[in-house]
Amino acid sequence: MAQNSTINPRTLAFNILYKVENEKAYSNITVNSMLKESGMTGVNSAFVSALVYGVLEKQITLDYIIKQYSNLPMRKIEAKTLIILRMGIYQMLFMDKVPDSAAVNECVKIAKKKGLMKSCGFINAVLRNFIRGDKKYKLPSEDEKEKYLSVKYSCPEKLVMHWIESYGYNVTLEMLKSLEGRPPVSVKVNTLKTTWEELSEIFAKEGVFAEKNSVPDSLNIKFSGSIENLQSYKNGYFHVQDGAGTLCSVIASPKPGDVVYDICSAPGGKAFSMAELMENSGELFCFDLYEHKLRLIKKGAERLGIDIISTAIKDGTKPSDSKLKQADVILCDVPCSGTGILRRKPEIRYKDNDYEENLTDIQYKILSESAKLLKKGGRLVYSTCTLNPSENGDIIKRFLSENKDFHGGDLILPKEIKRTIEEEKYEITLFPQTNGTDGFYIALLQKG
Repeated sequence: MAQNSTINPRTLAFNILYKVENEKAYSNITVNSMLKESGMTGVNSAFVSALVYGVLEKQITLDYIIKQYSNLPMRKIEAKTLIILRMGIYQMLFMDKVPDSAAVNECVKIAKKKGLMKSCGFINAVLRNFIRGDKKYKLPSEDEKEKYLSVKYSCPEKLVMHWIESYGYNVTLEMLKSLEGRPPVSVKVNTLKTTWEELSEIFAKEGVFAEKNSVPDSLNIKFSGSIENLQSYKNGYFHVQDGAGTLCSVIASPKPGDVVYDICSAPGGKAFSMAELMENSGELFCFDLYEHKLRLIKKGAERLGIDIISTAIKDGTKPSDSKLKQADVILCDVPCSGTGILRRKPEIRYKDNDYEENLTDIQYKILSESAKLLKKGGRLVYSTCTLNPSENGDIIKRFLSENKDFHGGDLILPKEIKRTIEEEKYEITLFPQTNGTDGFYIALLQKG
């Protein structure tokens, strides 16, 4: 898309939503890149983001409503038409400042722009029927717990059932509630250059609201502009990272002079946090599958003033080069199904990954191969950004049963971090409703 700051915000929102659905693109990357390409800023930019993320977060709910006001079965509604209907219903239900008439008229205009002439009358009829019905709709009966929660909180019924079986009804309910709305933007303070108190004062001068969260040297911030344009960002005083990711590095607890391996490192946030804990002294090796991802790590380290990081292409599932040193600390943040970050990437909930069977095999291979690089007495942290025991605790239990030279370490947590469920002493599952972080799993293993 060429630079064009005059593009209609709703049209841009449609373009983003269609790209996310049709190309399976990640919403956060697509929103940022297409807003930048459009040249849109300020109120219009905020509107686009709110509409896109809102439609994605509420998609199951919106489709359930459309069924009640459409005379066509959902399978017969063309993809672009369905996106426009979702946009219209969302604006009327959840965006108080948008008049109903404007929502309807703008949706019809988008349909015309996209050449959906046969759909214009249908879109107009469904949306106006919704208005005439006082925008009311029926949810499934609360007796059908999984289906009710699925529609009310727009989460696939299969995933709701899985969470209830894994964590219980009450934990699942509170978690679903926590998924509504945009998550906080968290940043990790670069302790090589400043303190959280000093950075808070710097932020205040830049018009950024900052408050301490539950993780050491981590702040939640609110800012309407581009973070990359802040002078504090350019000066390398922080990097963007959820508190759960920062906690991984705190639990890994590397010391100055240590040899540290970050196995699946990109985009590098956890490596940066560990380098800061190491006071930029020692050796920190970042591995990943792709060179372009390693370049991002190098660029981030340079901005932060970190010079102990080395990068190399490495497949974590394959045996390592025998020339590699034995490490004091290893971090394995493995690829996962990502259900802990639904607040940030709401479209993940609709992807039918069905907890791919080969995913747990990959995770176990990465853990097993990484463990061979750890010296006796060393610490290994295994982590995922998913809420699925088969990718988390089950992997660790299997590993410990098959590797008798390893044992679970004593997880010493910051006093502000609270547990949600009962677990082994060496592990913690973080839930958004408890600590305000992404959903995350962290386990600490020690050798010897």
